[in-house]
Amino acid sequence: MSEFLWPVRVYWEDTDGGGVVYYANYLRYLERARTEWLRTLGYSQRELAHDPGLIFTVIALEIEYRRPARLDDALLVSCTPRREGAASVSFAQEIHRAQSAAARPGELVASARVRVACVDARSFRPQRLPDFLLNALPKAQEPV
Repeated sequence: MSEFLWPVRVYWEDTDGGGVVYYANYLRYLERARTEWLRTLGYSQRELAHDPGLIFTVIALEIEYRRPARLDDALLVSCTPRREGAASVSFAQEIHRAQSAAARPGELVASARVRVACVDARSFRPQRLPDFLLNALPKAQEPV
């Protein structure tokens, strides 16, 4: 699967007293993009937690902040998944300021690498990725 893009608008609640996005809120934007990517495959987090009883948990995260995002900015959050193993997926993600009405990525605001594990919803033990995900993910040949 190629890069997935999700639009985000910066609201007052996302910012600190200076009108700049609070650093932890970038993680929310990244999470939302991964969740919406999953929806494009036809699955919701709630459905998967209920049947077959799988949830995804972040096990590693690296983020680099490059430019501040500010109140009312239109952003585009990218999500490029890659299979890492039998029970994990790695996502290369970027947050860009959107270029005017074109909805194309502009200036890079932040970049991240997020590793997510598939676990049993009750025991939290690692579980093999479901077939629909295995079929949608390229195998990792080089780091993302």
